[in-house]
Amino acid sequence: MRLGGRIAAAIEVLEDMERRHRPSADALKDWGLSHRFAGAGDRAAIGNIVYDALRRRRSAGWLVDSDTPRGQVFGALLLESGETAEGINATLEGDRFAPAPLSAQELSAIAGRNLSDAPQAVRADCPDWCGPLIEATFGDAWIDEARALSARPPLDLRVNTLLSTRERVLSELSEAAPTATALAPHGVRIAPIAGNGRHPNVQAEPAFQKGWFEVQDEGSQIAAELSGARPGMQVLDLCAGAGGKTLALAAAMENSGQVHAFDAEKVRLAPIFDRLRRAEARNVQVVARPSDLEPLKGKMDVVLVDAPCTGSGTWRRRPDAKWRLTPKQVDVRRAEQARVLADAATYVRPGGRLAYVTCSVFREENQEQIGRFLSGAPGFEPLDHREIFERAFPGKAARAHLADGPGIVLSPLRTGTDGFYFAALRRTA
Repeated sequence: MRLGGRIAAAIEVLEDMERRHRPSADALKDWGLSHRFAGAGDRAAIGNIVYDALRRRRSAGWLVDSDTPRGQVFGALLLESGETAEGINATLEGDRFAPAPLSAQELSAIAGRNLSDAPQAVRADCPDWCGPLIEATFGDAWIDEARALSARPPLDLRVNTLLSTRERVLSELSEAAPTATALAPHGVRIAPIAGNGRHPNVQAEPAFQKGWFEVQDEGSQIAAELSGARPGMQVLDLCAGAGGKTLALAAAMENSGQVHAFDAEKVRLAPIFDRLRRAEARNVQVVARPSDLEPLKGKMDVVLVDAPCTGSGTWRRRPDAKWRLTPKQVDVRRAEQARVLADAATYVRPGGRLAYVTCSVFREENQEQIGRFLSGAPGFEPLDHREIFERAFPGKAARAHLADGPGIVLSPLRTGTDGFYFAALRRTA
């Protein structure tokens, strides 16, 4: 397919999402099934255009003065490809599968607009109501931080130290030009997609099948490292999900001690069993029923709470979620977080650690949530987060947000990771 056909397909996918209120992955999959002539390269290129248009939806639409799928696609192409409007029109000329070229009105809007003059939320590429929430976390840098959440993400891997080393994985995946992550000691990074390319299917690699690595954002790896799980400990991963952090904890504990992995939604736990077998993680006990957690109360050295959240820190990877999010959903998540924190506290032994993690950059879900918990839980105190970070990553404290309130904030702009929040509390009584 030529560029014109890919642009038309991207517009069609976005229109389908808008009309049927469905996630981008579902719309792209359906488009591929109904257009089987499109090869893997075409589907990857169309996906890139769709995701760029979703990430840059506000600024792309503003640039073309058209908040429609067509305006978003053409605007994203101008912002991400380095092409000019005239160059795009020249490319579309004579392509019968292409949409109509940019009109005189659209060309005029593009020529007369500069993003530096756009409203703040447009430059930040976020919903208007999210702007104050992001600003509360990042202060004067909030627009730049929000824009970083609209960039293409890298592909991060965590080396399974039970079976391999970072050097071996870097060598095994050398064709993808991987590099060592800047902070996570066992992380490997494959750079963000450039142009019409696509990330390699690393799960098809023999090294993955042998359990040498897992796909895991560096921020998630950092959070697991900061949790403080060490060999011989008793650890509860209370919101284990598919087991990404569970596997990281098991490796950090060198297959000794015990990790108890639980999730209130059993279906989310389903992938963990294959992952545990592949990683040869033998110190993990999957807990299926809440009643089975009762014997663990007051006995855990570390309780990790990967709390339900808005996922605002993952907008690079799930940009359509940014536009579906509502203020009501923030309130729902805050209530869920308060409940899970109160529950998690009952499992921590005296002197033990409660580690709270979200993949959100909203202060309401993070620092304020911890503040509310501490005001009602006199038996807990916050640890020195600067000391925790310096001990784990010596000389790297400037890479994280550490100053404002209890906890640690990671972000694409400052840390080069997804957006994460981490807080560690000690049970004193």
